[in-house]
Amino acid sequence: MATRPGAVASVPTASDAPAAIRLTPSVTAAPYDHPDARRLSQALRAEQLGLYGFADGPDTTPEADFDPPGLFLIAHAGEEAVGRGGVRLLGEHTAEIKRMYVSGDARGHGIGRYLLEHLERHAASRGATRIMLETGRRNTAALALYHRAGYLPCPSYVAGRDARVNRAMTKPLGSSSPR
Repeated sequence: MATRPGAVASVPTASDAPAAIRLTPSVTAAPYDHPDARRLSQALRAEQLGLYGFADGPDTTPEADFDPPGLFLIAHAGEEAVGRGGVRLLGEHTAEIKRMYVSGDARGHGIGRYLLEHLERHAASRGATRIMLETGRRNTAALALYHRAGYLPCPSYVAGRDARVNRAMTKPLGSSSPR
């Protein structure tokens, strides 16, 4: 298999995965408005509409949020884009994970965890000692992933969010963070 230009890293997945997922995934830095990112954003929006009856539009997150020192990644299994996520700095020592998503068929194979770990390492390399994120309270798969990764619930850090819908979470970064 040829190396994908701009590939950041790769990780093996479960051998009993669907054919497209059995390939070693790669994560590639990309702009937030990349066509694969847009397609995955629409899939995330459709899932959120199904869970909650409403959803933030992809354009509510400015592309500039992921400009350096931030980062936006797309995960591929073979040639197929199956996930994406970004990180931005909120302050000198605080980062935020934004727009994490892994498509349904690719879930359960470590791609979300791999993306999250890569984004956490990037934030730590930029001086962040704490990372935050927000997800929906009904998104049980995401909540389980974040809990396993060491995130704990915290008060909302986004003005106007409904605590009955949104769950804010945080964890420290650094040598004491689980990897």
